[in-house]
Amino acid sequence: MANFTKKAIQESFLKLLTERPLSQITIKDIVADCGINRNTFYYYFEDIPKLIESMVEEDAEKIIETYPTVEKFEDCLETVVDLALAKKCAVLHIYHSANREIYEMYLWKVCDHTINAYVTSVLRGKKVRESDLFIVKEYLSGLAFGIFSRWLKNDMNDDIRGMLSRLMEIKKGMIEEMILCCVNE
Repeated sequence: MANFTKKAIQESFLKLLTERPLSQITIKDIVADCGINRNTFYYYFEDIPKLIESMVEEDAEKIIETYPTVEKFEDCLETVVDLALAKKCAVLHIYHSANREIYEMYLWKVCDHTINAYVTSVLRGKKVRESDLFIVKEYLSGLAFGIFSRWLKNDMNDDIRGMLSRLMEIKKGMIEEMILCCVNE
C-alpha cells in the first residue's frame, strides 16, 4: 500500500507538471489531485523538491538497471533521450525552474554511469593508468552532459537523435582510441 500511495503522489505531480510550470504547483494541488491529505504527502516527501529528487533518481536508477554494462555508448544515451521525451513537458518545466539543479544532478549521474560502464567494457582485462582514465572519463561525461544540456536549453527542439548518431559516426573509433591510450604497456 505504501508504494501505491507514493506512486500515486508522483503520478499526480507528473500530471500537474505536464499541465503547468513548477512554480504554479503547490502541495495542496498535488494532494487534491491525488485524493490524499497533506500529512500523507509529508509522510513520503519533505517538500516538492524532494519529490522531484525522488522521481528523477528513480529514472536514473531505471537507466542504470537497464544498462549495467554498456557495449555501445549510443544505446544508453538513446534511453536518456527516450525517457526525457516521454515526459517532455514535465522535464522542461523542471529544467526551467529554480529546481533545475535537481534535474542536472540526475543527468550527471546518468552520464557518469554511462561513461563508466562503457569505458569498463572497452578496457576489460587491461591495466590502465588511473590518472589518465579519470581524465578521459571526465571528458566524456562532460561531453555527454553538454550535449544534453544544450538540447534542454533549446527546449528539446533539436534533432538530438540525429545529432548523437552523427557524432558517433564522426568520432567512430576516436573514443576507443582515447581510452586505449590509458593502457599501461
